[in-house]
Amino acid sequence: MTARPFGFRALLPLGLILTLVAPLAQAEEISLLNVSYDPTRELYADYNAAFSDWYEAQSGDRVSVRQSHGGSGSQARSVIEGNPADVVTLALAADIDAIAEHSGLVDADWQQQLPHDSTPYTSTIVFLVRKGNPKNIHDWDDLVRDGVEVITPNPKTSGGARWNYLAAWTWALQRELGDLNKLHDPAAEAEVADAQAAAEAYVDELYEHVPVLDTGARGATNTFTQRGLGDVLLAWENEALLAINELGSDEFDIVVPSASILAQPPVALVSGNLAEKDEATQKAARAYLEHLYSPQGQRIAAEHYYRPINDEGIEPALLEQFPDVRLYNINDVFGGWGEAQQTHFANGGVFDRIMRP
Repeated sequence: MTARPFGFRALLPLGLILTLVAPLAQAEEISLLNVSYDPTRELYADYNAAFSDWYEAQSGDRVSVRQSHGGSGSQARSVIEGNPADVVTLALAADIDAIAEHSGLVDADWQQQLPHDSTPYTSTIVFLVRKGNPKNIHDWDDLVRDGVEVITPNPKTSGGARWNYLAAWTWALQRELGDLNKLHDPAAEAEVADAQAAAEAYVDELYEHVPVLDTGARGATNTFTQRGLGDVLLAWENEALLAINELGSDEFDIVVPSASILAQPPVALVSGNLAEKDEATQKAARAYLEHLYSPQGQRIAAEHYYRPINDEGIEPALLEQFPDVRLYNINDVFGGWGEAQQTHFANGGVFDRIMRP
């Protein structure tokens, strides 16, 4: 019997050797930066870990994701000014549009690059009140009663605050018009003009009940829950549910108003920054956003109190935490974020007029 040479592995065909070592040679350590808004801290802490495990199983590459959180408008400005985000997951489309417009780092057609206008989950605006609802707050008109203090962040810096503002405006319009389809009826032009004036008067009065404007939604939540200021917090539904589940149902109650707005926090690739990265990083960044739409991503969103786009296969107990409420779409009421931003939140807009001394 011929002895096998000690160095027999060196005699294997070169192609076979390359095939055997290729998976190890190709495996990479990839780092992504997700610039997000205030209330998503817990969501992405869990999602990032799940995505990293899933992506490694699919590709062999290990992805670590760093997070940046703050008011959505402030986060958008930070990307425009050089924050090297690979992806953004912000509170509203207007903030991502601002990045596209002022820096070119996000593609102009970013909302067409992922399903549901690049919105993998939704939320709405509800009221968080102190246990037992001592101020007897049930709907938007109760917020402007004497002696009621309302906590909401600054719409200039917080996406959640802009949703709060528009939800209040929408309710006031509904109160005046009854049927919001009149907004698109030329025959109702005079009635609509009167309703818009009444809505502005209501929102003006609402902000007279706001003692402090935090820069972001999480700061406003802390002001209400930890500092003890205010009687009611205008909150993302997910923030309100988080407060109940983290701080205890013996401390706070959630009040669902008669009408609110469909809050759609979108996501996007920061393609201008990714263009400077290698192909593996670009591929991982795309997969990171696409996986939010997967059954795993949708379940994690629901576990963190966001309404999933697709609830197929999600445990009924998770879905039961989302009450039925009449939700209005910003496109139907305000003509989309472009018009809403320019009319209400741009310099010299309605919000500035309301806050003018």
